[in-house]
Amino acid sequence: MFDNQNLLGINGLGRIAKLTLWEHTRLKHFDGFVVNIGREVGTGLHAVVHTIERDSTYGTFKKFLYGYSENAFNIKILDQEKGLIEIDGMPVTILRSARNPEDIKWRQYGVRLVVDCTGAHKDPTLPPGRGNPSVRGHLAAGAEKVIISGPTKIADKAARMPDDCGMFIYGINHLDFDPARHHVISAASCTTTGLSHMIKPLLENSETNKILTASMSTIHAATGTQSILDSSPKKGAGDLRKNRSIFNNIILTSTGAAKALEQVLPEIQQFGFMADSVRIPTNTASLIVLNVTFSSPMAESGLPVVNRAFLNNIYEEAAGGSQKGLLVFSEKQNVSADIIGFQASVVLEGHETHTRTGFLDIPSEILTQCGVKEAYDVRLPVTHAKIFGWYDNEYGSYVYSLGKLTVYIDKHM
Repeated sequence: MFDNQNLLGINGLGRIAKLTLWEHTRLKHFDGFVVNIGREVGTGLHAVVHTIERDSTYGTFKKFLYGYSENAFNIKILDQEKGLIEIDGMPVTILRSARNPEDIKWRQYGVRLVVDCTGAHKDPTLPPGRGNPSVRGHLAAGAEKVIISGPTKIADKAARMPDDCGMFIYGINHLDFDPARHHVISAASCTTTGLSHMIKPLLENSETNKILTASMSTIHAATGTQSILDSSPKKGAGDLRKNRSIFNNIILTSTGAAKALEQVLPEIQQFGFMADSVRIPTNTASLIVLNVTFSSPMAESGLPVVNRAFLNNIYEEAAGGSQKGLLVFSEKQNVSADIIGFQASVVLEGHETHTRTGFLDIPSEILTQCGVKEAYDVRLPVTHAKIFGWYDNEYGSYVYSLGKLTVYIDKHM
């Protein structure tokens, strides 16, 4: 039933994997799917169907596809033993035996492109073989390309990123994908996806690309790495806070968004960028608080060129131009629930954009120490901006953007 069909492989059936299956069922770009779970689920295939067809955050699969309309929708079990089901008329094979990527039968099913959503295979330097699970095992098993639904993470600090590996965000740098070179692709993270779409318009404007410093905090919904109730950390765990109950706490933690951002927007390496994360007890929808300091020129009126109206105009133009459909500008005074399921990499909360301009006095002796000849005292106008961006870290921002990247890569393989 799969002859001459373009099938997408999905490894895992967690929150991102399930929503990836939902999104590509909606898009209908692929002819069908092969989903590897790597273990038995419940008491049979009907338990897999139960898992696929409903979600605690987004409701039912039918509602996701068709809302409250009367459109026919069903998931049929075609062959319990072979793991064959049909979703909205599309064939799906469920694999339930192999945990190691190199043991998954991608070649047998003709799968060329795999999205690994397990979160377990993030190191592109690890070779397959010798029974060691590796993301490269997907390639050894017959796939031509594998997309990791998260940032890469190299365990060996002395190792360098392999030449065939690249990190891409749709609408930011996806055009840099080279099918002849890139075989292991990272789709970055939900936070990096939203953040990159907030930074890009600033870097492209001549008045705001003179960034002195920048930092970001994400007020982030709970993730699967956190404990429902307090628990004991695993051996070697350095962040003890992630084992505290997410139901009852605001939890400070780290994020790799700053390091990942350097890979998709290398320009930010010229200034210092810091990032942190604050986990809160919600199921999805997160908020980026971006702080940027600009070397800001002054207008003839004596007022700073870079102000609230200027920044909002930059984002409005980007939302209607090069980042249309990915960056949305809003002044509707949103709350997090308004963003759940909203299809955009980031929603810029223009109502809350704030700026403040001051002056930095630089004595001549400091300039002399920096090698400036005939130095004199300088008074430099500096504008600090606080910019807010919403993103649905599960479906609306991340899986939506991941889906666009997946289709693009498939078209250019």
